Amino acid sequence: MAQLNDSQMECQMFKGLQRPLEFMGLQGRYITWAGITAGVAILGFMLVYALTGFLLALVFAAVTIIVGIALIMVKQRKGLYSKKIHKGLYVYACRERL
Repeated sequence: MAQLNDSQMECQMFKGLQRPLEFMGLQGRYITWAGITAGVAILGFMLVYALTGFLLALVFAAVTIIVGIALIMVKQRKGLYSKKIHKGLYVYACRERL
């Protein structure tokens, strides 16, 4: 293997810094939302199972996961950096003349 001097040195660069973090189709903050949904479903299942029974706990966990996934998908379709969109006609009047 040939020796490289300082001017010929090659460095690998990570070029993915301008893209949002993605894991299994979830982007950015929605990864955290999915983790919270899973945690609430698991802890809620254990709590409801201890208080009532298996069937009710299973229903609670299923409903929690379905609602969480639905909210994540609806929010993610609006965009990662979505903002409120005010609908209507707004008139801004000047208080003072220039």
